[in-house]
Amino acid sequence: MSCAVIFGGSGFIGVFFARQLLSSGRVEKVYLFDREQVADKPFPYRTKLVRDDARIVEVKGDVRQSITWQPEDNVALTVNFAAVHREPGHEDFEYYETNLLGAENVCAWAEQVNCNEIVFTSSISPYGPSEQQKTEQSLPVPVTAYGGSKLVAEKIHQTWLAADKAQRHLVIVRPGVVFGPGEGGNVSRLIKAVIKRYFFYMGNRDTRKAGTYVKELCLAIDWVLQRQKSQGEHFTLFNMSMNPGPSIQEYVEAVCKVAGVSRTVPVIPYPVMLGCAYAIEAVARPLGIKHPFSPVRIRKLVRSNDIHPGFLIDNGYPYRYTLESAFADWKVDCPTEWI
Repeated sequence: MSCAVIFGGSGFIGVFFARQLLSSGRVEKVYLFDREQVADKPFPYRTKLVRDDARIVEVKGDVRQSITWQPEDNVALTVNFAAVHREPGHEDFEYYETNLLGAENVCAWAEQVNCNEIVFTSSISPYGPSEQQKTEQSLPVPVTAYGGSKLVAEKIHQTWLAADKAQRHLVIVRPGVVFGPGEGGNVSRLIKAVIKRYFFYMGNRDTRKAGTYVKELCLAIDWVLQRQKSQGEHFTLFNMSMNPGPSIQEYVEAVCKVAGVSRTVPVIPYPVMLGCAYAIEAVARPLGIKHPFSPVRIRKLVRSNDIHPGFLIDNGYPYRYTLESAFADWKVDCPTEWI
């Protein structure tokens, strides 16, 4: 029996990719290797996806340490989704500790179990902040610990590939904002804010945010894996986003249409918001109070990340979801997240 092992598997993308691998028939069993089980996290929809399929097995472990566990099954695919990614929210060393040690330990483990195929999810953060459109050929210029750690982790996986390039296969994906049922992230918060009438534009409603539906991401990775084998290729690095990346206004309009609501969204000038964020930070930080209005987050919200998925477009990837159809599918799967 062949299997896939997803490190960081109990996270948002891991759960959906496990389902994709099984539904496509690529493997017969999927192991989710993670520090926490799916049920330990506050996302019941993810738990349902895992518990409804006996072919998905959870394994507790930490990629920051040497991985000694091995499945009895033949490992056909190793997937590295393990990462510290919330930004801001962690000390710099935490990004490097998990993202670099994790990459080294996962690659060593793949070699140990004779698995010649790895998928690694990087990020668009290695490109660094810029209003200019970024392609796969753009020079990475990371300015944060998270972006830097992801770029170095990419190189660690490429070193693994280079050790036996005739036999090994590596796919690296740089996704924009990934959203969908049970996400609990920025897009979930935007949906709730729009529906509950407390969302507002911060200066510029045309800011573009490269994003992708989680099911589209999983379909695209699976498609790239199949294409790589059929073309006899061994390395693929690709950006993952809708084309073009939607503007904040387009996100809001799609939410309104799918939720069946009408909203007039106010605009608050960016300097006013940034000033308020600094004031809140000055009070909250000495008291150890966590809050969502950090200056770093405010700057990220008003800055475009226009990522072009050139590899997918040039090679004819058949996109399945638009922004609106993705939101509609999300609402069908998890209606409680749309009220």
